Amino acid sequence: MALYPVIMCGGAGTRLWPASRPSRPKQFIPLAGNRSLFQETALRVAPLAADGGVVVVVAGVSHRPWILEQLREVGLLDQVQVLLEPEAKDSAAAMAAAALWTQRRDPQGVNVFVASDHHVPDAEGFRQAAVEAAEGARLGRIVTLGIRPTEPSTAYGYISADGEGLAPVLAFREKPDTASAVEFIRAGYLWNSGNFIVQAGVLIQELKVYAPGVEDAARRALALQGVNRVEVLGEAFRDSPKISIDYAVMEKTERASVLPVTFDWSDLGAWDSIAATGEGEFGQHIFEDAERCLVRAPEGVMVGVLGVSDLAIIAERDAILVCDLSRAQDVKKLVARVKISSPQHLDFESTRVESLADGGHRFAEWLRCAALPLWATTGQDGSGGFVEALGRDGRIQPSARRARVQARQIWAYAEAGRLGWEGPWLRAVEDGCRYFEKHHLNDDGLCRTLLNSDGSSLDETVMVYDQAFSLLALSAARQVVVDGERLERAAIRIRDRLAERRNPSGGFVEAGKHPYQANPHMHLLEASLAWQEAGGDSVWGEMADSIVALALASFVDETGGFLREFYEADWRPAEGEDGRLVEPGHQFEWAWLLARYASLRGRPEVLAVAERLYDYGLRGVDERSGVVLDALNDDGRPRGGRARLWPQTEWLKAALKLSELGNPAQSRKRLLDAEAALGAISLYLLPFGLWRDKRLPSGGFIEEPAPASSFYHIVGAYSQLQASADRIGPAGRLRL
Repeated sequence: MALYPVIMCGGAGTRLWPASRPSRPKQFIPLAGNRSLFQETALRVAPLAADGGVVVVVAGVSHRPWILEQLREVGLLDQVQVLLEPEAKDSAAAMAAAALWTQRRDPQGVNVFVASDHHVPDAEGFRQAAVEAAEGARLGRIVTLGIRPTEPSTAYGYISADGEGLAPVLAFREKPDTASAVEFIRAGYLWNSGNFIVQAGVLIQELKVYAPGVEDAARRALALQGVNRVEVLGEAFRDSPKISIDYAVMEKTERASVLPVTFDWSDLGAWDSIAATGEGEFGQHIFEDAERCLVRAPEGVMVGVLGVSDLAIIAERDAILVCDLSRAQDVKKLVARVKISSPQHLDFESTRVESLADGGHRFAEWLRCAALPLWATTGQDGSGGFVEALGRDGRIQPSARRARVQARQIWAYAEAGRLGWEGPWLRAVEDGCRYFEKHHLNDDGLCRTLLNSDGSSLDETVMVYDQAFSLLALSAARQVVVDGERLERAAIRIRDRLAERRNPSGGFVEAGKHPYQANPHMHLLEASLAWQEAGGDSVWGEMADSIVALALASFVDETGGFLREFYEADWRPAEGEDGRLVEPGHQFEWAWLLARYASLRGRPEVLAVAERLYDYGLRGVDERSGVVLDALNDDGRPRGGRARLWPQTEWLKAALKLSELGNPAQSRKRLLDAEAALGAISLYLLPFGLWRDKRLPSGGFIEEPAPASSFYHIVGAYSQLQASADRIGPAGRLRL
């Protein structure tokens, strides 16, 4: 049986105020060395999972950044499964969720439940004890580790054992007064460490008997979870009774056993225990005629201590604690008074996360006042052609002109007009169409890919990708220019000529190095849906149907629920590394399109595929920075750490569209995703209507001109935001 260590990250550490607070509890603070207690725990238990197991972390959703960052720092991020609770329900529910996850993966798996905030210097001694206890767990016992006491402490609970070695538990005792603690030690009692080793199936069985409400809520909360390394438990978790595992199971079960251990152990629950480690000091201080004092202060703060002894002096930016170390257990009483007299000091001041409504209004203002005016003037020359890029100084960057950029800009300004922008959108569309028809359209009706800046041909290659954007631009312009029928005829001619590019195995063949790609089909689907929604003929709907059928049959991996970039002629994945490339941004973009299609056609099975693609795309959201990475391998691992602007926009679009179509719980989750996606987009936007395109793993950006090709994605993201405004609430109603 493999071992599955479970790190429990509950507890607020109230007696360690003001350093430990709800948003940063004690387990995430370096209290006894350079690493946090959580990091030390993770490193201590990770070797137990080496023989086929997995380390599981259960924590509150608000502590996600701490967990992921600290796991990354110690090199364990890719080895750990994180389960996040939407609401704290004490240890029974947390352990139930972890046990159910373990049983789903390994019906015979044994969990080693440990607290994230305990100090255990002898890591090897702990692991040896856990392995010994696992032998009892394999026989159906729930084994807890009992620490042999070194003093009559009133800070810990006690256990009475029925014999030596691994033995049944006779009784659990609550934290005693001093006299009772002395009697417990005389009677051979052990400290209750709060560590439990039990086969996952056994714990689930006992929960069903003694706490069925806990087991049921945890099971329902886990039922819809996927295979992501970080999972937020479902809303059903909130239905669980709030109860500790001691009260829920351990004081009732007949399976409880205890294994006496002798390694050093402390739960570091108060400042006196931290002082006893000799490693708890932090920051700058000067002692003069002072003894046995513990001082902690933030960077840049100096603490002077004169003529006192046995004090804890704990300074934070907003609060200071001075207490006699012998009264450290009573800090909890002080915190109770803080709660009444100055509740703002119970926690650190939080950074306000911009709401979707506020972010949407700011986004609309940036487009209306900066980006749209800039790219309709400086970004479009006297010939009507749109420039490829603008420098950070707002100057045109000379370069060849791609058909896809001209088409995208035409669409962007037509869409801006539809959304209510009062600037010169119609002039931009009309001038852009005249330039496009004159310079990009060949005599055969198809569009050439590349021009010199003077409009002369540079590359006559016909790309399916470019034809797709030509069709999209023509669909938008058709509805606003005077001679729209002319544009519709041009679009039908492109569509008909594309038939020559059909692949016998379905779909279309692209020009260039990768002839069999999903991406051109995605944009052909977008254009087909646009023409259908604009009242085009039935052939547009048939084209959309055929592309969706190909995507479901060949593009989307049935097992993994993701979509690759490159294929062979029969639409099998391409050989080698090309066939392993998965772009998270395209998972979102396809999810958005398939959700639109499913809604138009009334096809819930297509919506289910869209949901799977979206969930897989979330694997590409970097946990540290919150941005969507450019690329993954087909095993879900990042292929580099770069993140361009456009995937952030597609994340926002997909999250918003799916929020319209899911159940209430799913919709709430998608709207939170949309808030995060809009925040990611904002990292790239610059004043005066420019943007940065490529974010590096370090958090910096490549210094380069703003590419016009991004504007299509930016306007598309805003368009979906305005379309979804009613879901955001009255404050979210937007207009350009």
